[in-house]
Amino acid sequence: MESLRPGSLTTAQKDALIEQVKQEIAVASVHEFITIVTKKCFQKCIAKPGTSLDSSEQKCLAMCMDRYMDTLSLVGSTYSRRLQRERERM
Repeated sequence: MESLRPGSLTTAQKDALIEQVKQEIAVASVHEFITIVTKKCFQKCIAKPGTSLDSSEQKCLAMCMDRYMDTLSLVGSTYSRRLQRERERM
């Protein structure tokens, strides 16, 4: 692989690289979120792991995941509104 030197990239290449890094960070963030939610909900809802989930475990997991997704949505929309207000102030 060719070594990258500072200043050797065009503006378009820099923009493409920045976009690629942003996408990789987004994927890693989603992966981390899913891992955390799975661990937390499993610990909360599954007392004795077995070969299948009973109905109360299924319901608990669904509700737990829903709460995390609702929270993520709320945080995301609040963050977006805050960014928008900051942009308007500039």
